[in-house]
Amino acid sequence: MSTEGLSIPGISIAGSGPSAADRVRRRGLSAFGSLPRPAVVMFAIEAAAVILAVLDVWLVIPEKAQPYSIYLSGAACLAVVFRRKFPFLAVLVAVPGFLAGWAQLASMITLGMLATRRQLHWQTWVGAALVWTCRFVQWPLEDFVQLSWREHILDGIYGVLVAGMPIAIGMLIGARTEVANKLAELATSRDRERRFHADAVRAEERARLAREMHDVVSHQITLIAMQAGALQAQTTDERSLETAQVIRGLSKRTLEELRSLVSVLRAGSEDDGPRPGINELDRLIRTSDVPVHLTVEHLPDALPNQVSAAAYRTVQECLTNVHKHAPGATATIRIQGEHGALKIEVRNERARRTGESLPSGGHGLTGLAERARLLGGSFETSGTEDGGFRVRARYPLSL
Repeated sequence: MSTEGLSIPGISIAGSGPSAADRVRRRGLSAFGSLPRPAVVMFAIEAAAVILAVLDVWLVIPEKAQPYSIYLSGAACLAVVFRRKFPFLAVLVAVPGFLAGWAQLASMITLGMLATRRQLHWQTWVGAALVWTCRFVQWPLEDFVQLSWREHILDGIYGVLVAGMPIAIGMLIGARTEVANKLAELATSRDRERRFHADAVRAEERARLAREMHDVVSHQITLIAMQAGALQAQTTDERSLETAQVIRGLSKRTLEELRSLVSVLRAGSEDDGPRPGINELDRLIRTSDVPVHLTVEHLPDALPNQVSAAAYRTVQECLTNVHKHAPGATATIRIQGEHGALKIEVRNERARRTGESLPSGGHGLTGLAERARLLGGSFETSGTEDGGFRVRARYPLSL
C-alpha cells in the first residue's frame, strides 16, 4: 500500500518507500551480484569442507599407494558434497575411504553433519561406531594384528576422540538451532499476546466511543429532528416548510448512519457494515446546498464496496468544506474510472459571499488521506490559481 503525493497542511504522509523485505534483500546482496549473502556463506563452507577433505588425503598419499585406496579416499571426499541431503549415506560412503585409505577428515565431517541433523538417532550411533572402528583398525589387517596391546589402547582412545568430537560439535549446533527455534516461537507467542491485548484495548475504546456517540451526538441530532418537526407542523410559509422538511430529512439520515456506526463500534467487526456508495451521490448533491457540476466517465459496472464508500465520503467531505469555507462557490466534481483505479477530483472557486463561521477541526481531510492510504491509493490537496481549492483522490479497483 502507498499514499502518493499527499500534500495537506499539517499532515505529512510519506509516499511508498522500500519495504523491510526490500531493505533486507539489498543488505543481503554481496559482491557476487544478485547472489544473497547466506548462499555465498553456504558455498564458502561447502568449498572449504571439500578442500580440507581433499588436502587431508592428498598430502599423505604415499608414492606406492594402492589404486583402490586412492579411489575409496576420493569417494569419501565426494561424500562431503552431498552430506547435507543424505548424511547417513555420506557416512557410509566415507567410511571405506577412512578404513582402507586416508580420508579421516572426510569421515569426521560427514559424521558431524549426521549428528547435527539426527542428534541422538540410531544412525548417529552407527556412524560413530563405524568411524571409531576405522580409527581403531589399521589396514591392511596384517599390520593391525602385529600391534601391541598398548598401541591398541591408544588407537581406541584416539578413536573415541575422532568419533566423539564431530558428534559433540554436531549436537551443539543442533541444540543451538533448536534453542533458536524455541526463541522464535516464544517471540511469535509474545507478539500474538501483544496483538490480543491491543485488540482488547481497541474493543474497549470502541465501546467507549459508541457510548459517547450515542449519548451525546444522537441526543443532539434527535433534538434537531424534533425541532424541525415542530417547525414543520406550525409554519404555513412554504419556504420555511421546505427548509424544515430538509432539516428533518437530513437529521433522520444522520441518525441512521450514526446508529449503523455505533453498531459497528460495539461489534468490533472489521467490516464497516452497510455504507452509502457512489450510487447515492445524486441525493447527496441535491441536499448539499452547493452548486455542483458533476462529470462521470468510464465508471465500472461494479465497484468494490470500500471504493464506492470512499468515493461517496470524498465527495461528501469536499461539499461540506465548500459549504463551510467557500459559501456561494460552485464545485466541479469529476469521477473517472481508468487504468484499474477510480479517480476523483473536486475543485471549487473562491467564496462568493461571506458566511457564518462554522467549527472545523481539520479532521475530514486527514480521515480521507488515511482512508486512501489504507486502500492503497493516493490523496492530495492544493490551492488553485483563482483562489479556490482542489482535492484529488485515487482508489485502486483491485483490493
